[in-house]
Amino acid sequence: MSETLILAAILIPCLIIAIVFHEVAHGWAALALGDPTAKERNRLSFNPLRHVDPIGTILVPGFLALVSGPIFGWAKPVPVLKNRLHNPRFGMMAVAAAGPGMNFVLAAIGAVILGLSWDHIGVIGAGEEPGWLVQGLTYFILINVFLGVFNLLPIPPFDGSHILEGLLPAPLRKHFSKLQKLGMGLIFGLIALTWFLPELRIFENTVLPPVEWAMGYYMGLAEAIAG
Repeated sequence: MSETLILAAILIPCLIIAIVFHEVAHGWAALALGDPTAKERNRLSFNPLRHVDPIGTILVPGFLALVSGPIFGWAKPVPVLKNRLHNPRFGMMAVAAAGPGMNFVLAAIGAVILGLSWDHIGVIGAGEEPGWLVQGLTYFILINVFLGVFNLLPIPPFDGSHILEGLLPAPLRKHFSKLQKLGMGLIFGLIALTWFLPELRIFENTVLPPVEWAMGYYMGLAEAIAG
């Protein structure tokens, strides 16, 4: 039980920081590109409570944890009005990319701190049990990498779907935009496939490879800084 509490004490702050900065980055990008909606609704705040979705942040992941299902959840999306952006097509792509981009920046910051602290916390993989600081920074990097990669999936309503929509030619873009209305249904469909058909290895074949690849580079950055 104590190990579970320690792990929760490490993971929860890392997850909160990753999610809050992700959402605020969307709002910052929208504001810079002409849409002040997030600012007007006071969503450029780093107060986690302003970004909590009662269903997506609490009920759904809590239920999935109780039934030993794949843990999944979401925060309250930062409001962005496409028609208020200076360039709606490019603007939506940039706003969508800002969230995952922020997560990758946070992962880099975590790697830099890990590298700078290397002499004080011991060398990872030296045969000794890593301390809480090593675990915390490693999980912080992993969580941000995972959120960044996961949100880049081209499935509505993930950020990757908005980027893909902007890249499509006009006729296809119009049809693809209609899928955004099915976003929640697609999410729950993805959860169901992962849960009831584990042999498909959807997660392992899509998200896990780029996450592992990116983690190798971030941990390499930490080692390079440590010298």
